[in-house]
Amino acid sequence: MDFDSKEFARRFHYDGGDLGARLTEKGTEFRLWAPTAQKVQLRLFQSGHEGEAFETLEPERGEKGVWLARCDRRLDGVYYDYLVTAEGRTRPTADPYARACGLNGQRSMVVDLSATDPEGWQQDKAPARQPEDIIYEVHVREFSWAESGGFPEGWRGKYKAFCCGDTTLFGQGGQPTGLAYLRQLGVTHVQLMPVYDYGSVDEAHPEDSFNWGYDPVNYNVPEGSYSTDPARGEVRIRELKELVQSLHRQGFRVIMDVVYNHTYKQDSWLERTVPGYYYRTWKDGSWSNGSACGNDVASERSMCAQYILDSVLYWAEEYHMDGFRFDLMGLVDTRLMQRIREELDARFGRGEKLVFGEPWAAGPTAHKRGVRLADKKSLAGMDPEIGAFCDGVRDAVKGPVMYRDKPGFVNGGRGFEQRILRSVTGWCGQGRGFAAAAPSQTITYLSSHDDMTLWDKLVVTLDPEQNFDQPSPLVMRASRLAAAIYMTCQGRLFLLSGEEFGRTKQGVDNTYNAPIQANRLDWQRAWDNRELVEYYRGLIALRKQLPALCDKSPKARQRLLRGEVPACRCVTALLENGGAWSKILLAYNASSRPVELQLEAGRWELLADENSSFWWQEHPAVERARVQPMAAMILGQRKQE
Repeated sequence: MDFDSKEFARRFHYDGGDLGARLTEKGTEFRLWAPTAQKVQLRLFQSGHEGEAFETLEPERGEKGVWLARCDRRLDGVYYDYLVTAEGRTRPTADPYARACGLNGQRSMVVDLSATDPEGWQQDKAPARQPEDIIYEVHVREFSWAESGGFPEGWRGKYKAFCCGDTTLFGQGGQPTGLAYLRQLGVTHVQLMPVYDYGSVDEAHPEDSFNWGYDPVNYNVPEGSYSTDPARGEVRIRELKELVQSLHRQGFRVIMDVVYNHTYKQDSWLERTVPGYYYRTWKDGSWSNGSACGNDVASERSMCAQYILDSVLYWAEEYHMDGFRFDLMGLVDTRLMQRIREELDARFGRGEKLVFGEPWAAGPTAHKRGVRLADKKSLAGMDPEIGAFCDGVRDAVKGPVMYRDKPGFVNGGRGFEQRILRSVTGWCGQGRGFAAAAPSQTITYLSSHDDMTLWDKLVVTLDPEQNFDQPSPLVMRASRLAAAIYMTCQGRLFLLSGEEFGRTKQGVDNTYNAPIQANRLDWQRAWDNRELVEYYRGLIALRKQLPALCDKSPKARQRLLRGEVPACRCVTALLENGGAWSKILLAYNASSRPVELQLEAGRWELLADENSSFWWQEHPAVERARVQPMAAMILGQRKQE
């Protein structure tokens, strides 16, 4: 059967919006899209992970390849799976459209979603948007695992830890940790690394292993290892909603990291339900592997696209998620990404939900001919509210991630001046590599969960002793310069949790399944490196006051009045601002010598330098600008009264 044909889509595309298990006034209905199946059986269980079926139902095949079973009882809390016979083979499968599941996602569960709502959920709403979006990437388990975080012991590594609003270092009542710390830092969006149900951690014994979670099993169900009772399907749902509600109440929006480009394994529920449909294959029948995870999801096929679209909308509506970060977005087709953007806008308002992703893949993929993928080449032609991580900024500032020993602008590299200037305007306009249509498309960042942390890259390239725990003055100075550069570039700001306090993984660049001890957030380090934290905090607060940097419109790059290279490894940029300061002057000096700047007429004030990012609070006048070695300087021309 040709799954790519228009005829198949015409015959079997179903958009009824009611697939999965649904409770009704009269009982329970089960719908499964399985157009190639010869037979389907529905099995009911009392437990989500053990025991035999207490009843088996025989769904009937209906239109568009949808199998329907009705029961005159409300089966809330009952677990189920299917026996699907296709291509002469019968295999058990959980429901790909399930919204709840049992332990380790092996059986689906019927759930009354309204009963999982925490008190006040119907009134829950996101806080108002601030002048700038500051996105902070966290992993649920990493965030609260360390004793230094001061979280209740039973909630460490769990969704529940995000319901704590006022934790302190070791619980001693002093230095803030957790969400109190993030409020103080100036974060506006908390991005959660995968919280859907994934397969690489045993939910029965989550303490025995660790994983980032880029291994989808049940796309529409929360991960159980972060819940206080993973064996009860409704608990993980309620606790994830409590997490979102708590973040909203404390002033944060919530972004969900989603992985629709591949599944945990080839033998997934999608594959068992409709063999061969949901995945790309080469002409010889071999599986496409552009994800480097063994399979690529065929997003261009109509029911696969519908599945992904419905899933995104479900998380936005049922869990009140405020944005979506797409893993390997370069494997997803542009048509689907456009549909997702349009549907979110239609339901929630233009740009209300953030949408962005990685504009690359891990390798070639066997997509249907004529399909355009949402990679860097397609970015400028997509909706300006579809964003992408800008590796141009990242690699220009600290050096290429694929070569651990190669430096960038701040750590000894040469020839990066023009790339730094492009970074100031968010790599907007024509050019090689990354090219955005507007800063709304640019995610400006230096580090994420992937690759070495910023701190580790600087240690590797600047510290002969390779001391990751005791900062050398040079590493600390480079950290400030790096932060000052990307915090003053157009685009949306993104940072890895702990970057601002010198987070280290001891130089290891891929800790996706390393022990939690290597991945946990060390809140003691936030205190030890509090001067670096304060530097970040001042830069974030200053940025929110500078329209030249917060502007997300296509015309934002026209604010750049002049960009210069006054000396080797030194860059300056003059921008029209329009706020309290009519113009701002950015100066980045990565050289070993001070650089004198010529200032045009007017009253100039020091906003930040290598010593402090809070000078803007004191309004000190500047007549001569001397940028120190390995340092940044930000000046503002006071608006004439």
